[in-house]
Amino acid sequence: MAYVAPYIDDSGLHIPAYNDIRDDLIADFKAIYGQDIYLDNDSQDYQMISAFALKTHDTMQLLQIVYNNRSPKTAVGSALDGIVKLNGIKRKAASYSTCVLTLTGTAGTVITNGVVEDDAGVKWDLPATVTLESATYQISAQCEDIGAIEAAPGTITKIVTPTKGWTSVTNDVPAVTGDPIETDAEFRLRQSISVAIPSQNMLDGTIAGIASVDGVNRYKVYDNDSNVTDENGIPSHSIAAVVEGGLDADIAEQVYLRKGPGGGTYGDIGVDYINADGLPTTIRFFRPVYVATDVTLTVTKNSGYTSALKEQIENKITSYIDGLDIGNNVTTTGILAAVLSIISNLSKPPFSISSLNIGRHGETLSNSDIVIAFKEVSEVGSITITEV
Repeated sequence: MAYVAPYIDDSGLHIPAYNDIRDDLIADFKAIYGQDIYLDNDSQDYQMISAFALKTHDTMQLLQIVYNNRSPKTAVGSALDGIVKLNGIKRKAASYSTCVLTLTGTAGTVITNGVVEDDAGVKWDLPATVTLESATYQISAQCEDIGAIEAAPGTITKIVTPTKGWTSVTNDVPAVTGDPIETDAEFRLRQSISVAIPSQNMLDGTIAGIASVDGVNRYKVYDNDSNVTDENGIPSHSIAAVVEGGLDADIAEQVYLRKGPGGGTYGDIGVDYINADGLPTTIRFFRPVYVATDVTLTVTKNSGYTSALKEQIENKITSYIDGLDIGNNVTTTGILAAVLSIISNLSKPPFSISSLNIGRHGETLSNSDIVIAFKEVSEVGSITITEV
């Protein structure tokens, strides 16, 4: 293409390529010094022209970056950080792992600055003040070490700060691992959600507020605006948030600030939020209940089948199940689609699926879908692949 000066049209900014800039400079040199000037690759003049063209092209690319940084859809790095401030949000820093703990003790016991420890010696901090409302009480704790710290169920059992009336601690669910610093792609997605925060629809604002909490991964907010309790047990004129990750207090704050006045909240976790007037309001929400899903799959090996395909099939099934949102059913169709995505040529598949059965862990498996309740979320239990 011939050299064209930078310009902007309906499709955006257009800049010339390096080759076009170089060739245009060569044409200008010949126009000035004559067509017989020697400008082959080994000439000093050509080397000088190449250096000028490269510097000019570098400047053009910077111009492209500056132009792109005008919009959150194309901005990158610190420019994206700056422009989304107009939406009142900021990039999530690296977050800490959190875990829902079950505390056992005497009802009414107050635990101040409680700390517990897992089997690996990693310490987890309870909220500054915890009051056991019953003999067993659930609360979210935050890991003292930043990053993706894991804790399997039943591994957080040591009380580091003994308190009279507090007898034991355990985690019935795995920890929600922390995340690295939010990427540009993740930040752009959250920015598109965040525009709902000041919206007239308070439900959208509540969802956006929950999404902005550090450490929150998956979330779902159900709204019952009727005059009767709905099929999920949510009372009339109430919302029920199901949130994975994040601290209880941070989630409760966002729900309180965003929900409609007079609307109730429903859930098995209650957090007292103190408003600007010093008055407490109990905000309730759910933590997801994890449903371990077992899968048995029988594949018939066809021409082109290799042992590596078995691992790929298992990875695809795992990605499908673990990627489902809160309240989403586990379907045999979804698993089949995930497995079949491995095959590049469906007319000559390297394997055939003879049977597929799924079910909740410990229950009878079948080819029927697994119905997931509104506050449940699927996770992989066991995957058994039989090759014939």
